[in-house]
Amino acid sequence: MAFRKVVKGTLIGGGAVAAVFGVSQLLEYRKTQSRLAYVEAQGELKMPFQDALPTRQEQLNMLRDTPEFDVLVVGGGATGAGCALDAITRNLKTALVERNDFSSGTSSRSTKLIHGGVRYLQKAIMNLDYEQYMMVKEALEERSNLLDIAPHLSAPLPIMLPVYKWWQLPYYWAGIKMYDVVAGSKCLKSSYVLSKSKALELFPMLKKDKLVGAIVYYDGQHNDARMNLAIALSAARHGAAVANYTEVLELLKSTDPKTGTEKVCGARCRDVVTGQEFNVRAKCVINATGPFTDSLRKMDNQATANICQPSAGVHIVIPGYYSPDNMGLLDPATSDGRVIFFLPWEKMTIAGTTDTPTDVTAHPIPREEDINFILNEVRNYLSADVEVRRGDVLAAWSGIRPLVTDPNSKDTQSICRNHIVNISGSGLVTIAGGKWTTYRSMAEETLDAAVKAHSLTAGPSRTMGLVLEGGKDWTPTLYIRLVQDYGLENEVAQHLAATYGGKSYDVAKMAQVTGKRWPIVGKRLVSEFPYIESEVLYAIKEYACTAIDVIARRTRLGFLNVQAADEALPRIVEIMAKELRWSEQKSQEELDAAKKFLHQEMGYKTRAEQMTKASEISLNEQEVNRYKKRFYRFDKESKGFITIVDVQQVLARLSMQIDENALHEILNEVDLNKNGQVELDEFLQLMSAVKKGQVSDSRLAILMKTVEEGLDQRGPVSVDRSGGGV
Repeated sequence: MAFRKVVKGTLIGGGAVAAVFGVSQLLEYRKTQSRLAYVEAQGELKMPFQDALPTRQEQLNMLRDTPEFDVLVVGGGATGAGCALDAITRNLKTALVERNDFSSGTSSRSTKLIHGGVRYLQKAIMNLDYEQYMMVKEALEERSNLLDIAPHLSAPLPIMLPVYKWWQLPYYWAGIKMYDVVAGSKCLKSSYVLSKSKALELFPMLKKDKLVGAIVYYDGQHNDARMNLAIALSAARHGAAVANYTEVLELLKSTDPKTGTEKVCGARCRDVVTGQEFNVRAKCVINATGPFTDSLRKMDNQATANICQPSAGVHIVIPGYYSPDNMGLLDPATSDGRVIFFLPWEKMTIAGTTDTPTDVTAHPIPREEDINFILNEVRNYLSADVEVRRGDVLAAWSGIRPLVTDPNSKDTQSICRNHIVNISGSGLVTIAGGKWTTYRSMAEETLDAAVKAHSLTAGPSRTMGLVLEGGKDWTPTLYIRLVQDYGLENEVAQHLAATYGGKSYDVAKMAQVTGKRWPIVGKRLVSEFPYIESEVLYAIKEYACTAIDVIARRTRLGFLNVQAADEALPRIVEIMAKELRWSEQKSQEELDAAKKFLHQEMGYKTRAEQMTKASEISLNEQEVNRYKKRFYRFDKESKGFITIVDVQQVLARLSMQIDENALHEILNEVDLNKNGQVELDEFLQLMSAVKKGQVSDSRLAILMKTVEEGLDQRGPVSVDRSGGGV
């Protein structure tokens, strides 16, 4: 009976969608042809800063000294940067200010997908919702465009939908095929059905029991923070005055002599770095502040009603061995009705997201219950052979989605990720809601409204097909040139090409000589990741002002492994301090701020904190005796503690060598009271936490076990992180 209802609903909904599909395709074709007929070739667009970007100080000078801009955009996320790029390429004099860093908010904390929304299409079909259908169609068109204009930062990704009931196979197949059909000529690759054996071959970690088969479809994936930055830098190269760490203190207003009403005419801004205040005047001010939309609207009119309802989405990162290198997973119906994605990203695995009403904050913190919810859902889809451990979580973050409020909604899960453009009585233009994927079309619609409302002289949008920063000279084999011309490691070269595109040559030129036979240049910030020191210097040219900017948004180290980011921080701060002439006090402040960011916003709970939480030692007598014996292999004098010297002496007897700084880091992970030594109780707490799965692959635990087993014939012990988490 349930099957008949589902099929009936699918057929009816599918028929309705098919009925409007032909009309929408015709409208899309005419719209595209009209746009292409107007848009001039990209090479004819003005790009005054093609060779070198202006410095941040030069940008601030432009903001302060320009008598009046046509457009001032407030907010440096994807939508704000998109608005700035759209405006400047219409030959409008454009400014953008962001109180933190570009992409410091929601835009860097996404699921990393460029997608139309499979579940939104399902709702459109089942509810015969034409508006939601058109939203999906628009997103699929924008998906195709984004993959074209930033090929170095984005790529198609196959996503598997495992099926565990026979009747679901035709149901899901019909829905996914409809997704392909709606994409039309913008379909990345056609979806297909897999047998059980083939599904397990491609995704061997998948749970086998009751598996019927699987359906694979394609969406896009990108490096969201770098994509956001590429949009902002593209706007800057075309002549927009863009400045991060520039806060709006108040909106400037003037009285219209004709009507006597007050009109917004700019903003009073403050350079967060120096504290200097100045006015930025503009004919039109655009509010693109994401979750903080209502804050700026109330700055315009305190009595205005809220239009945004914030929702928190938590993601976690776990080791790459949890998923295949090039195959994602979609859980279409979690235990509470939400959707969970399980995706390979930057050689790790990202899982999320949750969808929970929240308060607006500039520093959202991932909740432990959300992390455990995601882990439990992951366990439901993975083989029993794969032990999903809390200790394997390498990073976790929460992003606040600026959803447009639906007064008839019972919860945020049913709110459509659509957007609205609103113009206040004083002329403040607000763009709110929407999806990462549709940032460009949202910006186009916003500028169309702004041009009309403020009588600005500008033509239609010219951003469709406009290649973003780094995309112009990128090719799939660019990394080979980097290896051959500069002597970079292959992995490092691939990373640079995929991060900076055609600009990767500039990063390579700044790389220091290693002093080794190979690689010739490119000193890594941390051994397990391909990030190199010259990227810190290049980050400053990309307007990085803090160590957080480097670990979170210029590189993605903080999002991939917080412990590795923590270890790289001293060197990052050292490089930035020399370049930016920081004092010792400023350097320490930057180091402390970055560590606080990792601990609070990136879910970093040190191994010591995990062990403190589980301070009760849950080991039986036999286990305690075994681990005591292991401990005393190092503590030969029965002092009750071990130091770096003790470890070095044991390693010397086994002809092993480990760098002293590495040993210090290894012991510091377990040193709860930070007295420079690991006591017996601390070691037993570590082993208890390992047993519970709260700590995984502790380097000290692995090292001591290796020594105990007498592996003196195996050479140096590898103590690189192999999945140990936060």
